[in-house]
Amino acid sequence: MTEPASTPSGAAPRRAVVIGGGMAGMLAAAALSAYADVTVVERDVLPDGPEPRKGLPQARHVHVIWSGGARAMEELLPGVTDAWLTAGARRIPLPTGLVSMQPRGWFRRWPEMQFMIACSRDLLDWVVRERVVKSERVTVLQRTELLSLEGDASRVTGVRMRTADGGEQVLPADLVVDAAGRGSRASVWLKALGVPEAPLEEVDSGLTYSSRIFRAPSGTEEFPLVNVQSDATVPVPGRTTTIEPIEGGRWLVTLSGTRGGEPPASAEGFETFAREGVRHPVVGELIAHAEPLSDPVVTRSTVNRRRFYERVRGWPEGFVAVGDSVATYNPVYGHGLSVAALGALALGSLVAKEGLRAPGLARRAQRAVARPVATAWEFAVSTDIHYPDAIGKPPGLANRLLGAYVNRLMLAATGRPLVARAFFDVVTLSKPVSQLLRPAVVIAVLRGPRRPLLTAPPLTGVEREAVTGTAEGLEDAGARETGG
Repeated sequence: MTEPASTPSGAAPRRAVVIGGGMAGMLAAAALSAYADVTVVERDVLPDGPEPRKGLPQARHVHVIWSGGARAMEELLPGVTDAWLTAGARRIPLPTGLVSMQPRGWFRRWPEMQFMIACSRDLLDWVVRERVVKSERVTVLQRTELLSLEGDASRVTGVRMRTADGGEQVLPADLVVDAAGRGSRASVWLKALGVPEAPLEEVDSGLTYSSRIFRAPSGTEEFPLVNVQSDATVPVPGRTTTIEPIEGGRWLVTLSGTRGGEPPASAEGFETFAREGVRHPVVGELIAHAEPLSDPVVTRSTVNRRRFYERVRGWPEGFVAVGDSVATYNPVYGHGLSVAALGALALGSLVAKEGLRAPGLARRAQRAVARPVATAWEFAVSTDIHYPDAIGKPPGLANRLLGAYVNRLMLAATGRPLVARAFFDVVTLSKPVSQLLRPAVVIAVLRGPRRPLLTAPPLTGVEREAVTGTAEGLEDAGARETGG
């Protein structure tokens, strides 16, 4: 980020208010603290370490930060990646450290094209939070409830809040950033000021998550992330299984299922679902050799919901929404944290260039925030709408054509590194969707995979033996590709 801009002699310091002390809020505070004094308003008490945070039930399930989001966070908070790794997180190269059955077949484990950061959500949040709150320009008000926005339809001038002692207080601000997440009441607050309501779109596949923590078998310190994805082209509920290696020598195992195919809440049914309820039993086979450390935790609030704030005419000065306050997605795609980071980075870059009170800044920032949101949104809803009994707007012709192309692309990606690289560049939010339509990629997609489909998970003999004690039944071809 750019070095802090100095405040002219005698001028009042700039102030920003961030609503919400979660990941999106802390990243927004980091982005703005170089140019303003930042007050973070948080209704709950934030934990002092990598521990569960109230109001974040989805934290019990698999979370990753894609490389596009990790680079954005590193730019906002230099050194944060090393801090995660020192605390126990894993940097997993993609697709080298990935054993994934996607809709059209198993990915080959080509040399690194992108990467992900894997650990518990509690650790991800804590490392970021610790670095942000150390800034002298960031103040966090805990047990403080946001009551309303101050100002009018043309400009938001601050916030009204109920403080920890029960009193009310108005806090003026040059910029208010809503990072309150899924529970954001920004639409209500803006309506009270006379701001037109933003268009809202929802796609609900009825997705449910069930997760357990296991002790990872000895010798699996470098074990890949393993997952089996669903195939939305088949008219059955979409079911997935994932093993994410996390800190402390543990595996976080998440099962998911759309309406009619929900995973169990019982310990007894967890392994059965992982073996019999999905397209391949590899996750069930692996966790049969791991010691459970927790009971299953179930979450059902997974609706894809997007507010198109960037389309509102007469958007007020002084207000920007970021992260889950703008859009929430099916968590199976893992985009939420990375989108929040890219949005915060875009906001900070605009403020660095134009200043906190530049005319039209809020509108331009809202449009910039919408760009990574749009990519993640298309990935989520273009798939979820096809599952049985999904609720939402039916896909149009353009969406159906794009879906057909992506299906062909996923097939080609199983046997063409050029196509696989384009896919991972886009899915990790490292490059725009247009990468998938480059002439070289389109030609490769039309030609299809150069290599035959793998018929078994590309685990190496060493990896399988570390878990099961035997390497029998493996297909080692393609397990660790070196070129092509």
